Amino acid sequence: MTIHTTLKTLFIAATASLIMAGGALAADQGSAAEAEAMAKKAVAFIKANGVEKAADEFTNGKGFKDRDLYISYLDLTGKMLGHGSNPKLVGKDLIDLKDPEGKFMVKMAIEVAKTKGHGWTENYKFKNPTTDKLQEKAMYVERVGEAYVGVGIYK
Repeated sequence: MTIHTTLKTLFIAATASLIMAGGALAADQGSAAEAEAMAKKAVAFIKANGVEKAADEFTNGKGFKDRDLYISYLDLTGKMLGHGSNPKLVGKDLIDLKDPEGKFMVKMAIEVAKTKGHGWTENYKFKNPTTDKLQEKAMYVERVGEAYVGVGIYK
């Protein structure tokens, strides 16, 4: 085997390993379709079980947490009703919450809920609870009564 053939074989093996590792990383993160499905499931849960039971389930239960996907449940004034990643946020008024670039994350979600009923926010930066790193994120929002559920995906 020549040095050229050996190097070519090593390069191909290394490239294949990187491609497979990238696929594994992608599998560790929720997709846009999974976020939308979780939000719709959460809306159905609220309608079937009521606001209080839903808020408790989203915050303390396991049925609405999958890798980096979780529910943010807020009323249309910006008060957190339930949160799947940080229970300390429940009960807080987050209307003026901004990302490090000054984007009003909750106001963006409320705007989508009020004007469209459902859809995606623009990107903002937020700490990923599974990696503990600041990352680009967008949130799928689904309005339910005078509140909304949101499920974000990290990019």
